Amino acid sequence: MPAPLDFTVALFVPANRPERFEKAAHAGADAVILDLEDAVAPDAKEAARAALRAGFASVPVLVRVNGLGTPWHTADLAALAGHGFSGVMVPKAEASEAFTALCEASPVPVVALVESARGLADARRIAGTSNVARIAFGSVDFCADLGCAHIREALQAARCELVLASRLAGLVAPVDGVTTAIDDRDAVTGDARYARDLGFGGKLAIHPRQIAAIRDGFAPDDAEVAWARKVLASGDGAAAVDGAMVDEPVRLRARAILGRLLEPPPADLSQSSSKGRQP
Repeated sequence: MPAPLDFTVALFVPANRPERFEKAAHAGADAVILDLEDAVAPDAKEAARAALRAGFASVPVLVRVNGLGTPWHTADLAALAGHGFSGVMVPKAEASEAFTALCEASPVPVVALVESARGLADARRIAGTSNVARIAFGSVDFCADLGCAHIREALQAARCELVLASRLAGLVAPVDGVTTAIDDRDAVTGDARYARDLGFGGKLAIHPRQIAAIRDGFAPDDAEVAWARKVLASGDGAAAVDGAMVDEPVRLRARAILGRLLEPPPADLSQSSSKGRQP
């Protein structure tokens, strides 16, 4: 099993815009994803591949390639060699011999982006595929495939299945899809908090302005921190805290809450080239 890519916020950057790479690395995300797929027009794919590099960031740099069966997929995979990327994101992930072969041959861990009804039905097989390090939810494409609205009620069952599939395979908690609103901080934070409460471990960002809002959504609030500290101060065995029973499973949840306390964002390389990723 590959080491997990355990990021909370990953920022997409069009791979054909290399002038944005350093800015993305300094924006405070835990990872940068150079996008060869949706963000790049067909006539710009070749130039985007030629621009790929990873040395501009202290955080993990991944590449989202074009999907299996597209005219660009094979060349995208070949372009990954020799750059030191931390992972590859495979869109439209579905269980198949071709997908398994791709994962086994990949020199870097795979983030499988589930974006279709078939992908969701295959989620547990995908999560158990060799070299898959994490599952991500392509919620916008998923809605297009199903013809449903991009709202929480329509997507709750799908999100829960991805959390369960990841847990059963021993993967780090999955990554939620994007919030399309860029300037609505409350919407971004609310979506991140909702995903966190369902068991997701991170969220994809499409603009630097979303990063802080996503972090806020995944961080515990003051009431949660106070409750967790009281629970852990209650000792061992069964106890009562605020009129509710506390035992070891409740303490496990309290420890998880305190483990999510907001950490400083990754260091800005523009301030000091000697600083690495925050622990």
